[in-house]
Amino acid sequence: MERMKNLAYYNGRITSIEDMMIPANDRGFYFGDGIYEVAMVFNHKIFALEDHLDRMANSAALVRIELPAAKEEIGHLLEELALKVESPCQFLYWQITRASSPRNHLFPEGVASNLYVYSKPWKGVEMSDEYRLMTVEDTRFLHCNIKTLNLLPNVMAAQKAKEAGCSEAVFVRDGYVTEGSHSNISMIKDGVFVTHPLDHLILPGTERNHMIRYCAELGILVEERAFTVEELAEADEIIVSSTSHPSMRAMELDGKAVGMKNPELVKKLRDKYMEEIEK
Repeated sequence: MERMKNLAYYNGRITSIEDMMIPANDRGFYFGDGIYEVAMVFNHKIFALEDHLDRMANSAALVRIELPAAKEEIGHLLEELALKVESPCQFLYWQITRASSPRNHLFPEGVASNLYVYSKPWKGVEMSDEYRLMTVEDTRFLHCNIKTLNLLPNVMAAQKAKEAGCSEAVFVRDGYVTEGSHSNISMIKDGVFVTHPLDHLILPGTERNHMIRYCAELGILVEERAFTVEELAEADEIIVSSTSHPSMRAMELDGKAVGMKNPELVKKLRDKYMEEIEK
């Protein structure tokens, strides 16, 4: 099989990412009217694919977008596309938009949804012990559990954090931590893993779910509850997690030293992740 350095797919057409053209009438362009997913590929195999497909289907249902094919068919297509890229380790992204049609706020009728996929080489798992965080007021809408393309508040928060010399922004709503601009935020306190409950204020992160499962396997108590910025600042460990950055330890929050007090427990969670990759 002749493989590509990177790959883009749009409704059956395959090119390099640089050569892919998407119609201007795609509603993702006009309205951000779509949902997306990101997964990691190791040895040409997609990690936790079923988790991502389930979240994809749930997000699509919540915004009433009909999938362009059955969930299982999309999964098979993604697996085939991952095999076409040279690098065995890849960053795989896909999005589904409602349709391509002239700009109109109302849903178009009789038009199929669009599937866009790209995959590019990825340098591999990062597990930093030097994350710096800053808090940002969470002014996003009340459907953060849907993985939509509407990410402008997240983009602005991430840029603000970067310009302040930080790795990630932590959203805070009414005094309570919700999540990061592109991650979930959890903490460890007195040996307990604490993370925000799955509600409309946070994205149901796949790695968050994995860590809860790892905790169950390791006999670590888990609390799914809201927690304040003050609690976060006093935690033994602050864990920033996402698909591409599964277990980052925060050493600073709003310019003050935090966490870094239970490396043994963090190592156990990281080891579980690496065991799953090796499988």
